[in-house]
Amino acid sequence: MRHIRSLLTALALSLALPAAAQQPMTGAEFDRYATGKTLYFGQAGQSYGVEEYLPDRRVRWSFLDGQCKDGFWYEEAGQICFVYEDKPDPQCWSFYREGSGLRAVFENNSEATTLYEARQDDEPMLCYGPDVGV
Repeated sequence: MRHIRSLLTALALSLALPAAAQQPMTGAEFDRYATGKTLYFGQAGQSYGVEEYLPDRRVRWSFLDGQCKDGFWYEEAGQICFVYEDKPDPQCWSFYREGSGLRAVFENNSEATTLYEARQDDEPMLCYGPDVGV
C-alpha cells in the first residue's frame, strides 16, 4: 500500500509539473535570466535572430545579418514587450523556461510566431556600422 501511495504521489507531481512549466516568465524573472547575455533564437530548426540584453532593460536585435536595432523592453499584462528604434509599435512576447533555454511566443497576432533559444553567449553580438558609401 505504501508503494502504491508513493507511485500515486509521483504521478500527481509529474502531472502538475507541465502546468507549472507553462506559466510565462514575469518581467523580473526575464530580467534575471537575460540581462548580460546574448541569446540566439531559432524557428523550425532554422536560425532566426540574436538579441543582446543590456542593463536597464535595453536590447540590441539582429536577424543575423549584422544590421542591429537598439531598443528596450518592458512588462505589460504579463507579456514582455519590445520597442525598437525603427518600430515604435510594441512587439509583445510571452517567454517560457523550457529545458535549458527559453521558448518565446509572439502575442501580437493570431498566427503566433514561436522561437526557441538555440544558444547563449556572454560576448556582444556582431553589428556592422551604418552603411558607408560615396
